[in-house]
Amino acid sequence: MRVGLLGLGRIGAFHAATLAAHPLVDELIVADPVRTSPHGRPGDPFDADAVVIATPTSTHAELLIEACRRGVPAFCEKPAAVGVKETLEVLAADRDGRVRIGFQRRFDAGYVSAAAALRAGELGELHRVHVITADPAPPPAAYIPLSGGIYRDCHIHDFDILRWVTGREVDWVYAAGANRGAAFFREAGDVDNSAALLGLDDGTLVTLQGSRYNGAGYDVRMELAGTRGTQVVGLGPRAPMRSTEGLQPPGEPWPDFVTRFRQAYVDEIDGFLRGDPRLCSVEEALAALHVAEAAELSRREGRPVQVAEVRA
Repeated sequence: MRVGLLGLGRIGAFHAATLAAHPLVDELIVADPVRTSPHGRPGDPFDADAVVIATPTSTHAELLIEACRRGVPAFCEKPAAVGVKETLEVLAADRDGRVRIGFQRRFDAGYVSAAAALRAGELGELHRVHVITADPAPPPAAYIPLSGGIYRDCHIHDFDILRWVTGREVDWVYAAGANRGAAFFREAGDVDNSAALLGLDDGTLVTLQGSRYNGAGYDVRMELAGTRGTQVVGLGPRAPMRSTEGLQPPGEPWPDFVTRFRQAYVDEIDGFLRGDPRLCSVEEALAALHVAEAAELSRREGRPVQVAEVRA
């Protein structure tokens, strides 16, 4: 097939190499106002059998709607749009249901295994979940005002994978945040450390933590505790932590998200080309965004927020 790719930044360049090497891709058409790629030729990326969008968030809705208008199946890095209103516009345009949003944790072996174990009853009845996403260093200052804040930008991955692994919806959120680092977070109305308590629709309690300053390395984990057992995703040989009892992961800590999820990104693109059902639809992306919106509202107003309040 012929595939179009919009955006050749960090993740876009990674996707370009992945697509160029894929056995189903005969031709790669790339488009970026500044960068070029040795893996494809310039041209109209919508003149293709499928399109991959890896451009800045502010452009996602417009490009996805254009893909829908031209009848081209589209894969777009998260989020589908900058906000709920724009995401609803994409959902309305996607009448054939051929838009997919990139939440690569659905293709990570650890999360896939945890979901399978939970569904098979190996953990018994799920009672508690803990999720964490912590970056080793903050993004550039110019990015923060455009990011939507730590809950929409960073923890939306946690919200999506929480729904996907457990098969449950988030009912309510009580979120908080703190500014312990650079002033540009506070100046943008954002925080650099986060914590939240969430309730699923079956009563399961979920705790969440996050940071833009996790100096030990890139830390992404999920702990699922049930009546018969507990499983942890992300507690591998490169986990950025040390036990006081002497148990220390033998490998170098994960330096960033691309390195940690390299294979998941490759498998996700393969899944898009082959129609893997694990891929996130616009409707599912909207559900994760609703949780992020509830968390941000809770943080700002200092109160628990029902996700239904945001959906309304």
